[in-house]
Amino acid sequence: MKTIMLDMDNVITDGSFKELIEEFLNTEINLEQTTEYDYVQKYTAPFKKEFWEWIKDKNFYENAPLLDNCKEVLERINDKFNIFIVTSYLWKETIDLSSNNLKNKYEYLRKELPFISPEKYIFTTNKNLLNFDIKIDDRIDNLKGGKIKILFTAWHNKNISDEELQKENIIRVNNWQEIEKILTKELNI
Repeated sequence: MKTIMLDMDNVITDGSFKELIEEFLNTEINLEQTTEYDYVQKYTAPFKKEFWEWIKDKNFYENAPLLDNCKEVLERINDKFNIFIVTSYLWKETIDLSSNNLKNKYEYLRKELPFISPEKYIFTTNKNLLNFDIKIDDRIDNLKGGKIKILFTAWHNKNISDEELQKENIIRVNNWQEIEKILTKELNI
């Protein structure tokens, strides 16, 4: 059975990180005009200590919906692939305050995707340590080591050219129907 590494943030759900930053700063953020993955650091730099202290007990996933069709597609392919959810819970700015984020991610996955066993959750900041047949992520650098590399379009990767993706043998997808189509067509399921 082929293995899939599936990222959580910006692939399964967008969480509510943006909304919490907006609440803290009392302003609106337009991610469509942002190309930086580390937009959090950009917006909160002047209030770094206060922001991370304020946010440490917040749950980014409490009311976060799954992305459209994510659950349905995963349910359909779950018995055809060995699916692992690989995600980081650490905030590099304040690692010691990150433990609540681990608990929240775990509980979210148990609630929203109960058919994927917790033994298939991998919490790591370095996804390149892991080799999978298929890697699905919103960051190119996390796709290394995958035989099939699928980049899920997110606000921070829209400006990556088709030429760059082709050079790295990366397939771009915009939604979960496209993921299902690739997996069923290219792998002859």
